[in-house]
Amino acid sequence: MPNEFHLDNYLTRIGHGAAVKPDLATLTALHSAHVDAIPFEGLNPLLRRPVHLDLPSVQAKLVDSRRGGYCFEQNALFKAALERIGFTVTGLGARVRWMAAPDSPLGPKVHMLLKVDLPEGLYIADVGFGACVMDSPLQFRTEIEQRTAMGTYRIDETNGLFSISAKQPRGWRTMYVFDQVPQLQSDYELGNYFTSTSSIPPFTSTLIMERVAADTRYKLANRRLTIEGRDGEVKGERTIDSADELGLVLDETFNVEPPVPLEEVFARIGG
Repeated sequence: MPNEFHLDNYLTRIGHGAAVKPDLATLTALHSAHVDAIPFEGLNPLLRRPVHLDLPSVQAKLVDSRRGGYCFEQNALFKAALERIGFTVTGLGARVRWMAAPDSPLGPKVHMLLKVDLPEGLYIADVGFGACVMDSPLQFRTEIEQRTAMGTYRIDETNGLFSISAKQPRGWRTMYVFDQVPQLQSDYELGNYFTSTSSIPPFTSTLIMERVAADTRYKLANRRLTIEGRDGEVKGERTIDSADELGLVLDETFNVEPPVPLEEVFARIGG
């Protein structure tokens, strides 16, 4: 079947060998393992290569290859895995606020996140927000601080519009805002086309990569590699000065094999 999801391959890819069932323990374990094993990365938009959201393409890229992807790919894959296990999942859309001024108008829905129904209540799962990848699902509860291994988060609500904020060294920073309107595949396709081809979002001009391990967050923005602890505490930074050095970082830190020669990637990021 063309849209068959290969759960065993996915679980092997993220290194999860335990039994799975539609409960909070499984959701939490898969979420953490996913963001460690499959990095957020935007090589395709940077290289002017298409980003495909059909399930076979997503599996081929993120599961069967040493590649990652950005939000539409990451959360499409995670949604398919959760549904295959038996979770009840709703895909939602969000408007990114990470780099926006507090009083600036809302932009389009160019981010995908998931709402998961559990006996314990509703949870938000998101393995694909590339500015601050969440390492754990959050309770869909407002105005409480929720600590994870690598961060502290808060969900707020104003007139039916929800926001997720992350605690950073300089205070709370809003990641994105969203409502509970279920999104269609066509909604994601439209957002994906804009995000992967327009010069307005950062992905066509900036290499953005991120991976969250158990106690370390790795971020790459063009030639700048940043290593963070929990809540965005910077523990180290360095500049990548050559294509060979970039290759080592992609291989050893992000476990990514680029689809083109390293020299072409390095030239795109100011080499």
